[in-house]
Amino acid sequence: MTRRAARILRVSAAATYEAAAPLLHHRTVSNPISIEPPARASVHASFVVNGETREAAIAPHKTLLEVLREDLALTGTKHGCELGECGMCTVLLEGEPVLSCLVLAIASMDRAITTVEGLAAGPTLNPLQRAFAELGAAQCGYCTPAMLLTAQALLDRTPHPTRDDMREALSGTLCRCTGYLKIFEAIELAASRGADRDA
Repeated sequence: MTRRAARILRVSAAATYEAAAPLLHHRTVSNPISIEPPARASVHASFVVNGETREAAIAPHKTLLEVLREDLALTGTKHGCELGECGMCTVLLEGEPVLSCLVLAIASMDRAITTVEGLAAGPTLNPLQRAFAELGAAQCGYCTPAMLLTAQALLDRTPHPTRDDMREALSGTLCRCTGYLKIFEAIELAASRGADRDA
């Protein structure tokens, strides 16, 4: 360090001390300011989930995915990318598949919501769930709730879907395990059982 640089540092330190001295020796602050954290707003929300009315006090910025999992303890709906790209969070809203990570919960109030927990009738699996289990259409199982709900909406809309119908319906739901073939076969099995029952 040069002599000039050392002198500049000494002068700067002295100036800083001189400016701060009144604060160092003044131990009390007159008229202190109290800053309170802002209160977190919440709204009282009512939802119709799996045929039952459920109520919760929620923050208005929460997504339907967050409310289902965190406030209503319906953890069958899965977190995935939370960007609307993987489809893991799919639920049925008024019978149509929606990505719950992109839907504000308050926009779903008093509308019919179906999660995977609502497919079975008590301990009895619905035909689609039974077909998935019998044919091994679920492997790791992470995408299964979304696959089941999307496939159920397809069968409700098109009781005898073609493979192209299935590909189009399931195109937004990613599966890294099965390659989709077993899923298609399970949908076809459930559809055939539905046809036999209606005959």
